[in-house]
Amino acid sequence: MSAVLFYTLFYLLMSGCIIYPPTEFVSAGLTVKDVFANWLGSENEFFVQYHIRRSVATLLLHSALPLGYVLGLLFFDHIDAEKLLLNDGNYLGPLIVLCATIVPLYTLNKVFEWSVNNWATHPIAKNLSVYGNNNTPWTSVASDINTEYRRIDKIVIVTNSVTRVIATDNWIIKITPYKFQVAHQSDATLVVNKSDVHFMSPTTRDQVQFINIQVKPMRAMAQEFDIRLNALDFKDLQDKVSRPIAVLHNIRFHRTLLDRFIDTFKEEVDKNPFYDTAEELGQCIGCMQALSNVKLNRLCNSTENRDVDDCTTCFCRPMWCIECMAKWFASRQDEDTPETWLSSKCTCPLCRARFCVLDVCLVRNPND
Repeated sequence: MSAVLFYTLFYLLMSGCIIYPPTEFVSAGLTVKDVFANWLGSENEFFVQYHIRRSVATLLLHSALPLGYVLGLLFFDHIDAEKLLLNDGNYLGPLIVLCATIVPLYTLNKVFEWSVNNWATHPIAKNLSVYGNNNTPWTSVASDINTEYRRIDKIVIVTNSVTRVIATDNWIIKITPYKFQVAHQSDATLVVNKSDVHFMSPTTRDQVQFINIQVKPMRAMAQEFDIRLNALDFKDLQDKVSRPIAVLHNIRFHRTLLDRFIDTFKEEVDKNPFYDTAEELGQCIGCMQALSNVKLNRLCNSTENRDVDDCTTCFCRPMWCIECMAKWFASRQDEDTPETWLSSKCTCPLCRARFCVLDVCLVRNPND
């Protein structure tokens, strides 16, 4: 592998980690907010001003990456400066250098324009000025947001390494590397319009479901935006915002870990053999609403095994519905290790016989 190709691949990798820092970079403090911490100031004290400076620092750093690549080529002698700039008939080299130089210079000039009059022309300030009543300046809106952010009852949902969603008493805020999008809860509609399931989470080996929430302010000139978050974080957001979050009729998602486990539990039980019985079934003693439709029937191992942790025979008649049995099963597991719930064991709610998911059978009347 040539030195130029190796340098290019390495620089692309490092640039990707700077733009979208992985967990290792975040843990090591190699992010914009950590590197420029002294200049950015305190996020808790001056929340909006902090993110104006952070967005500026991010934009400047990212715009300088192409120029850094060219300077690195020259510094490590991977390419000769005279051949790059002065070679007759070679217009590509000077064009690349020109573009790589113009981009950060233009960005720097734009930052200077924004900084005039206390960042009044910055896109974040313009976005906040929409919410100023009676021609109040954007700094008044920023002060209100700063005050609410300092309260301990806000919720902060980290959707990935570069995006956060924050809900305070009156504001919904989405923070991305370049943007700071806000909506006042009093005049915004929230709609869940999409959900998708991924079988491998970026942080765990478990399945994960994401939902997309459209935040649409009704105020004139206010910009709508989308929030993409883990479905398990939906309840936290719903409990904090003052307006209801509408869910389109064709969207289905698990709002809690228990909901997800119940559906998975049902899918596993559907794979087990039926338990045939002609006796009349009564109401589930757990919810007193649904008919009892499951029986604990030992199927997972042979009766010759006598290990302490083996499943045992349950002689109780069918008295529970599948949903209540799933809730009971989940309640007896370790909350910190949900990935082991399905493979774990539980005890019968009545006779305390030990069973696993393989022993839970749906009841069927052979005469039907």
